[in-house]
Amino acid sequence: MKRKKIIRSVTVPQSLGLCREVMLRMEKMGYESVVVTSPGEALDKFREECPQFKTIEVPMERHIALLKDVWALLTMIGVMLRERPYMVHSMTPKAGLLSMVAAWLTGVPVRIHTFTGLIWPTAVGFRRKILMLMDRLLCACATHVIPEGQGVLNDLRDFGVCRKPMKVLGYGNVRGVDMERFNPARFAPVPMEHKPFTFVFVGRMVGDKGINELVEAFTRLNDKYSKTRLLLVGPYEKHLDPVSELTQNRIDASRAIVACGPKYGDELLQMYVDADCFVMPSYREGFPNTVLEAGAMGLPQIVTDINGSREIVINGENGLIVPPKDAGALYGAMERMLTDEPMRKSMAEKARELIANRFEKGFVQQCLLNFYEEVMRG
Repeated sequence: MKRKKIIRSVTVPQSLGLCREVMLRMEKMGYESVVVTSPGEALDKFREECPQFKTIEVPMERHIALLKDVWALLTMIGVMLRERPYMVHSMTPKAGLLSMVAAWLTGVPVRIHTFTGLIWPTAVGFRRKILMLMDRLLCACATHVIPEGQGVLNDLRDFGVCRKPMKVLGYGNVRGVDMERFNPARFAPVPMEHKPFTFVFVGRMVGDKGINELVEAFTRLNDKYSKTRLLLVGPYEKHLDPVSELTQNRIDASRAIVACGPKYGDELLQMYVDADCFVMPSYREGFPNTVLEAGAMGLPQIVTDINGSREIVINGENGLIVPPKDAGALYGAMERMLTDEPMRKSMAEKARELIANRFEKGFVQQCLLNFYEEVMRG
């Protein structure tokens, strides 16, 4: 009996980690999985680690590039005609648009897109209109739309971008958390003597992650409480959305702010263990994995009142929620975390349990597998 073929499409191969384990489980269930993504070292590594999956390169730009996008669409149409999949499941914006249009044009029966985040809510002017139009086209071509969280669903519905029935799988998120790997008990805590109170941020060092407000708030806090430290973990992306010149100068001038670049594996997890509070003051997210991971590592958190973050953090229980783009409110929350030890310890005790109950990776993956089985039967 011929196996049903599934194409999983992402814009860049670094995103394959979001679907790799589900693909392996689907393979054991008798389905054939094909990967479509842009070329790169991450794809070469994926091929080495998962040789059982066919991989197809379609160069895709993350941002609007009209001529390249047209060529990528034509290439994607060719992929659909050659492979003749029963289902196409895309993630990330550009892969979603190209895959859904190509799959619709070529008559693929099941066309699924997962929205892991929305760009247009924080865009303005003509760019916002174009981005919304692209998502409307994507949704029109898809047979099923999966928002990663309830906030994303609300935006898609309330702004009229998607009029199809939508549902969040489980409590949201697309990958889940490996609770065995993200376990603070695996690591030795730093001795408390002489240790500064440490805030940690993990993510891209760009403006819309709230780095300008975070550095402003911490600089003010450190002036009042000298025994504090801020760890900024992640790469600068100066060509996309650079931090302000003032922010960069503050980072460079302060001994209490450590911009240590990206960290991975156990080195990153040790940084969570060494910290006292996680801070994610982003302007927009889909469903931020770093917030999940920090919670699994037992950290109380300060996040902004945005999609995803407010679905992970319950204000007053496992963290504090503040308005985005508000350095004053962020300062107040950071000072409260620093000075209110009973509150902080109570939040820390609840942080890991909440993640385990709602976002453990086996549960998240099973929700998607159940959805696949439902649409395959249909």
